[in-house]
Amino acid sequence: MLRIANLCLLVLFPVAWFAPLLRAGLLPFFSLDEISVVTGLRALWEKDVVLALVVTFLALFAPYMKTIGLALVQFDLAAPRLLPALHVLGRLAMADVFLVALYIVLAKGVGVGRVETGWGLYLFTGCILASLAISWATERQGRGRS
Repeated sequence: MLRIANLCLLVLFPVAWFAPLLRAGLLPFFSLDEISVVTGLRALWEKDVVLALVVTFLALFAPYMKTIGLALVQFDLAAPRLLPALHVLGRLAMADVFLVALYIVLAKGVGVGRVETGWGLYLFTGCILASLAISWATERQGRGRS
């Protein structure tokens, strides 16, 4: 069951990257009405390359590498000693959700326009949390076998 759930994340993460995280009007950096992870990254690459690199790692690479690594462990293609590193990747991926939430709060607090959360934010957050839960359960299951 954990294997199937983890493999589902390999499909759900890319969907979450293109889904609307928020709908905004008059925000700096963004000329679009709906902002997704991908459109946000595109805008960041034009304005701030260093921040774009950090967010690209946190939003795309960290969660996907963690999911692939966990699948390798679950199918006995990698050693379980990889699990602590996968936990670190999961925590880094959660940092991206924090950055999006912080941006929404700042935009609303400053009154720079209207900001509404989109269904993609919930999907992306759910994927990150599911990935953390799956890795936790996989680690517990591995300890039970030892």
